[in-house]
Amino acid sequence: MSQYVDALGKACPLPVIMAKKVMDGGASDLTVAVDNSVAVENLKKLAASYRYTVEVENVGENFHVHMEKTCEVCGEVDEKLLRPEPESPTSDRSLSEDPVVFVGKEWIGDGSQELGKNLIRMFFFTMTQSDVRPGTVIFMNGGVKLAVLDEQILEHLKVLAEKGVNILVCGTCLNYYGLTDKLACGQVSNMYEIYECMARAGKVITL
Repeated sequence: MSQYVDALGKACPLPVIMAKKVMDGGASDLTVAVDNSVAVENLKKLAASYRYTVEVENVGENFHVHMEKTCEVCGEVDEKLLRPEPESPTSDRSLSEDPVVFVGKEWIGDGSQELGKNLIRMFFFTMTQSDVRPGTVIFMNGGVKLAVLDEQILEHLKVLAEKGVNILVCGTCLNYYGLTDKLACGQVSNMYEIYECMARAGKVITL
């Protein structure tokens, strides 16, 4: 029997956290009700990380995200897969030596915003030319506009992505600024994923 998780009206990252608690409790079949497409995408990513299958149903203006863990071979629930595997020093949850760059606004520093916007463009260009690059760049609040509206920085981000840099863009922030459907580079992310990425980083550089 599917467990029902009512996350309607819940802001990021609550739908993900609520679903994760149920999954960690051993649920092999659950349905999460949410009211925005950003939450749907974040739940899909959560399901993939737990190796659950996903189906999304439109219910009026809301969404039901159905997630189920089954054996890939026999199609039945595999109880061994329900138990989280112990973390190891080489797991993706271990500390990383790669720094994280956190971008929370459209410019660098205080003082002239015009100067700051030129500086941040130069910063990202320099990053593409350097042999020393971060593992992840995170955009939140006004910083998400750079990953959508600034053509120069978009070109730099595409180069960085091709070189293996992970680009995470806050979905709640995109939704706030009405930019959810306009993201041109990177992944829509959530507070839970962003926090874990920063917590595992060897260093966080804030612009």
